[in-house]
Amino acid sequence: MNKHFITSSYVAGMAFSASIYGHKIIMDTPDEGGSDSGPSPKKLILASLAGCTGIDVVSILNKMKVPFSDLTINVEAGLTDEHPKIYKDVIINYSIKLAMEDRSKMERAVNLSQEKYCGVSAMFRAFTTVESVITYI
Repeated sequence: MNKHFITSSYVAGMAFSASIYGHKIIMDTPDEGGSDSGPSPKKLILASLAGCTGIDVVSILNKMKVPFSDLTINVEAGLTDEHPKIYKDVIINYSIKLAMEDRSKMERAVNLSQEKYCGVSAMFRAFTTVESVITYI
């Protein structure tokens, strides 16, 4: 069984430093006495979602030999009103420039990421809806 391990250490105020296999990330909040010195943990989860599906899409497009540029992934998520506040709906918008004839390949890459490969998306779908949108530029 494969396991991941990270360490998170208190810094000051509301800030924590996470050490992830040699990479440091500061997490903080502008609320409750925090100084907003880093993104909040919930927002980092959204960044992880964008990164996970983005890596999948790039890998799949590269395997399909599809040239592309200007790939941006925007994630929008609404929070519940009650505590614990969790994401109640998520929209992933992939914005990409590629040839018109490669659009169906992009759609396939997004579908494969969402339905088969992206573990972060699978975790999100366990508690909320995840919608994918592709914007061609």
